[in-house]
Amino acid sequence: MTSTHGDDAKRTGSDITRSLELLWGEGARPTRGPKPALTLDRIVTEAVRLADAEGLAALSMRRLSTELGTGTMSLYRYVPGKGDLLDLMLDRLFAPPEDEEPWTGGWREGVERYARETLVLYRRHPWLLHVNQARPVLGPGAVGGLERTLARIRPIGLSGPELIGVIVMVEGYVTGVARTQVHEMEAVKKSGLSDQAFWEAQAPGLEKIMRSGRYPVLAGLSEDAFGPDFDHFEFGLQCLLDGLDVLVARRAREE
Repeated sequence: MTSTHGDDAKRTGSDITRSLELLWGEGARPTRGPKPALTLDRIVTEAVRLADAEGLAALSMRRLSTELGTGTMSLYRYVPGKGDLLDLMLDRLFAPPEDEEPWTGGWREGVERYARETLVLYRRHPWLLHVNQARPVLGPGAVGGLERTLARIRPIGLSGPELIGVIVMVEGYVTGVARTQVHEMEAVKKSGLSDQAFWEAQAPGLEKIMRSGRYPVLAGLSEDAFGPDFDHFEFGLQCLLDGLDVLVARRAREE
């Protein structure tokens, strides 16, 4: 789902209306002068590329106009401000692929697919983690993405609020995992130190602390407890799915 954003802009009723007009193709387009060299599609594509490469802080209307080879005022003829631009970017990323094959799996596979696709999305576009997604501005991409997910998980047999609850639950879990993974990647990039090297540097001190007897539970863990081979995302996802299985079975018994 897409959303408005917290720190980037103060949203008003007119702002939301303006974004909705742009998202649904109802906004005004330049009509005077020579044939426009820009399109909303090209603007959004370049904005996403810039945010992916340098982060959301690097994205400004001035910088974007430079990357597009046009004047800032020309850009404003298409997108009134950065807030509206961000709404367009979010809607682009949450839209389902147009050439996607019809879904034939069950609800469990649907929830699992949603979780994995969402994790990939955040890893490809880390700046999404810095966007407040609590109050969505629903464009065609967001609506299409939500429709696809609901269609996949509807066979679970839950009520409407519960179906949305499943999406919220999965989104919250995946966002937490994605934030940790992205932070790890950023730490490696900024420090030049791999995760393995980082922990090896602390190993002598940690070993001494563990031998002190002050932390018996930690000291009693197996050597691979914090190893890189354990897939924490997969473990958590399967626990979540198993919990939903229990709910579905209980509902079946109650009928």
